Amino acid sequence: MVRPYGKGHKRKKKAERYDKEEDEVEDKQVEEENTDDETEISAHDAEEKTEEEREELPELEGIPVGPSTQTAKKPGVIFVLEKASLEVAKVGKNYQILNSEEHANFLRRNNKNPADYRPDIIYQALLSILDSPLNKAGCLRAVYVKTDKGVLFEVKPYVRIPRTYKRFAGIMLQLLQKLSIAAVGKREKLLRVIKNPVTQHLPLNSRKIGFSHSSDKLVEMEKYVAGVGDDTDLVFVVGAMSHGKIECDYIDDFISVSEYPLSAAWCIARICEAVSKKWRVL
Repeated sequence: MVRPYGKGHKRKKKAERYDKEEDEVEDKQVEEENTDDETEISAHDAEEKTEEEREELPELEGIPVGPSTQTAKKPGVIFVLEKASLEVAKVGKNYQILNSEEHANFLRRNNKNPADYRPDIIYQALLSILDSPLNKAGCLRAVYVKTDKGVLFEVKPYVRIPRTYKRFAGIMLQLLQKLSIAAVGKREKLLRVIKNPVTQHLPLNSRKIGFSHSSDKLVEMEKYVAGVGDDTDLVFVVGAMSHGKIECDYIDDFISVSEYPLSAAWCIARICEAVSKKWRVL
């Protein structure tokens, strides 16, 4: 009586295994179909999310400039902002970007001149560049910032700089600590620290123009840019410090655009206005 029971038990196991194999095959087919459906749905959702994120990014949302306006044949503008005052230090319990207004006593205690710590200059300069009609028309290729400590970082043309300095200082602190800042919900890096020198990031066929009030070559900016060929990229090197002169060995021409000393923001405004007229950007 034991033996027949054992055989029946074995046959039952085989039947169960056979059923399991059929179930597994059916489950795999269902999973593959579901995967295909989910892939189509996720791709559709990704497109919708991408459009929504472009509109809803909080402080670093992209400026709605279509990439199709920038072509390889069309020349562009690149800004290099030298000697930006963006120094990080631990004040109390927190790390902060040092500035002459809030950290004057701290700077004096450490034998530093508060007048040299002006991160608001680079803030105003970036606003002038990124908010210009020249950028919104798709003519801006890139912005490079080099700090007075030698750190070089890139700012994408479609970044929307925060409207308040306090928020901007927080973004700069995060950038210098983490070396990059990505868009919300995306992998694209809007700001990132890059390797020196800046010349390896500049186009080969470009004219590099430096600006300084101490230059003996005083020019009218509109006439100056009108004399540059239409097939040449323009690289403008502007100092982002409170006083002094930029000293760069890669500059082709040093010019002055006013008889009077100008702030970095005003100098950039004159540059953008002249180039806009040359390329008929209204």
